[in-house]
Amino acid sequence: MENIFKLLLIFPFFAISFSSESIPADFAKGADVSWLTEMEAKDKKFYNAAGEETECLALLQSLGINSVRLRVWVNPVAHGNWCDKADVIAKAKRAHALGMRFMIDFHYSDWWADPSHQKKPAAWKDFSPEELNNAVSEHTLDVLSTLKEENLTPEWVQIGNETDNGLLWETGKASANMKNYAELTRAGYDAAKSVFPETKVIIHVSNGYNNALFRWNFDGLKAHGAKWDVIGMSLYPSYADKPWREVNDACIANIRDMIERYGGEVMICEVGMPWQQAEECKNFLTDLINKAQAVPDDRVLGVFYWEPECCDLWKGYNLGAFDETGKPTAAMDAFR
Repeated sequence: MENIFKLLLIFPFFAISFSSESIPADFAKGADVSWLTEMEAKDKKFYNAAGEETECLALLQSLGINSVRLRVWVNPVAHGNWCDKADVIAKAKRAHALGMRFMIDFHYSDWWADPSHQKKPAAWKDFSPEELNNAVSEHTLDVLSTLKEENLTPEWVQIGNETDNGLLWETGKASANMKNYAELTRAGYDAAKSVFPETKVIIHVSNGYNNALFRWNFDGLKAHGAKWDVIGMSLYPSYADKPWREVNDACIANIRDMIERYGGEVMICEVGMPWQQAEECKNFLTDLINKAQAVPDDRVLGVFYWEPECCDLWKGYNLGAFDETGKPTAAMDAFR
């Protein structure tokens, strides 16, 4: 999910009008494309609207995407080594070659980290809290220093993924030991800043409409001396069991509260809707982007779609923005 194909893509922009034409150039219109090299290895193909086979990142860029997000697993040898350091750097090189910005998303796990899974890497499973802090620091330094050696600078680095209840359970489970959670995130923050002082560091929590969750999490982090530059959010209307307009309004209210309460900036790190609901997804995204841009002082940095290139129910995932033929759906029009 490695060759760069230089393609000239021609799209009939004159025939289409979009309500998000005013998106400023520095607003991140992003896509998490961490599955891309694995998909390519399984011979997945991507096509433009005219049905022409097109390299995926160039295709996404032609659709308005200017940034990519790349997850990092510590030692995913049991899962084909996808999203290990080498795989991530290969994808970062491809994005950089196209002039795209990128975010590095540290999971601090050998596999998925999310609200239900925050499993320690196998090599770290018996570490003490202090040893875990050191491991987080060393892993962060290793990946970022290698990027620096390749002249690749991430604009954003995410310390943990959807850490609603902390990371590296049980040691860093926030509900059991907020102090350990805060110290682990601080170890990642300090390591990232030591390599890339200007890169913005994100702490990312799911369900951006859930203000109580965010206050609990970031109040606890702040009380124990954690540091961050950006609060990251996920937003999936399908998981909220509410109409997307209500979800968006609640998310924007939460964003405004986070900025007032803690300062700093906000990034919407993950969004998605079922690919079959392409028009509704376009409306959802357009509304969200417009409302995010209306937050004063450009404090919302951007919106990232999670794995839009997924098509034909790749690994059973239904929330991509490409159809069963490998073409982008209307949902992607929101990023133009």
